[in-house]
Amino acid sequence: MPKLKTNKSARKRFKLTKKGKLKGWKPGRRHLLTSKSSDRKRGLRGSSTILGKVAKRTKKLLPYG
Repeated sequence: MPKLKTNKSARKRFKLTKKGKLKGWKPGRRHLLTSKSSDRKRGLRGSSTILGKVAKRTKKLLPYG
């Protein structure tokens, strides 16, 4: 079996937790922030776990964690 290549952009954006879940940033906190409420921006702080089919697809890009 040849070595599998890690997708570099996915490696920079996501991390695997010890239990194997994907951790990443919430989208929507880059620009156009003046039109968003403070509550909404506060909710976008910090990281979140990526779930479902998106997580399954993204894990394939990170074969070694």
